[in-house]
Amino acid sequence: MDLSIQLPEGPARLAITGPAERHLKIIREALAVSIMARDSTLRLRGDDRAVAQAANIIERLARAAERGEVIDRHQLLEMVATVDAVPLAGVGSARGQLRLSSGMSVYLVGRTIKPATAGQRAYLDAIENHDLTFCSGPAGTGKTYLAVAAATVMLKRSLARKLVLVRPAVEAGEKLGFLPGTMQEKVNPYLRPLLDALHDMMPFDQIERFMAADLLEIIPLAFMRGRTLNDAVVILDEAQNTTRGQMLMFLTRLGQGSKMIVTGDTSQIDLPDPRDSGLVDAVRRLRRVPNVAMVSLSGQDIVRHSLVQRIVEAYAPATGKRKPKGRSEEGGQDSSTP
Repeated sequence: MDLSIQLPEGPARLAITGPAERHLKIIREALAVSIMARDSTLRLRGDDRAVAQAANIIERLARAAERGEVIDRHQLLEMVATVDAVPLAGVGSARGQLRLSSGMSVYLVGRTIKPATAGQRAYLDAIENHDLTFCSGPAGTGKTYLAVAAATVMLKRSLARKLVLVRPAVEAGEKLGFLPGTMQEKVNPYLRPLLDALHDMMPFDQIERFMAADLLEIIPLAFMRGRTLNDAVVILDEAQNTTRGQMLMFLTRLGQGSKMIVTGDTSQIDLPDPRDSGLVDAVRRLRRVPNVAMVSLSGQDIVRHSLVQRIVEAYAPATGKRKPKGRSEEGGQDSSTP
């Protein structure tokens, strides 16, 4: 595909091409397109999709130039990373626009994720309509998976500028001792479940690109202190293993234009004293606070292997929970999965 774009004259042209055409070089290398600047014309050549993406980025640069904004390298990389998003005219509040419970089209081509139960639909509606959502429920109900899917859709549609996935580094009833390696290598085992969900929604190279552009963070809870997160979707997974102090610290990171989703299973608390669980405490304290949603999923919402549901039922008396009625429905997965 060949495409020609007329460039304005003067400072606006420099704002689009960048000093010594550095902006064009970044776009060229990131999208594997040919970009030639001759006089007042840009000529783009390459794969249809890549050329369309490059044209989208150049349009954004032109609009920024009209407003007198100076786009630096970091901001341009962010544009490249989110080039699949909707046009700028569609950017706005997520509330009332997403319809998450109708199905979520993520970054992987052809992948649509849909809720499979009434509880899951209520969960997605709560995320869409509230700035802070708590979701508790047993293993296999899609608490984390659906939260990551919803956040991915908001990032894709430019309704959020950043996705932050957080987990407490708490061992499940056993001490692993000293772990060799760098800090990132030490915390990776704790964060792996979040990466597993993310890999179902975007290609590996795109995850790497988003991390490099600081559009995606997967971090332990301890690294959240002192931060304020604006225009972001922040997910705290395994929240039952936070202390009350950690939960307060996390919740007060919420910035302007952001959403928080807190997930956990109160039957799997790994703290020395389960009464210290920050999730249990937060649900009690914030139940009547406006713009905070509380969602409780049950055994009827389990969407993993049907055996998982029977396992949860078998263990329910030991944990003091009412035995859920069975359900074999699949969900929280690619809509193409039978």
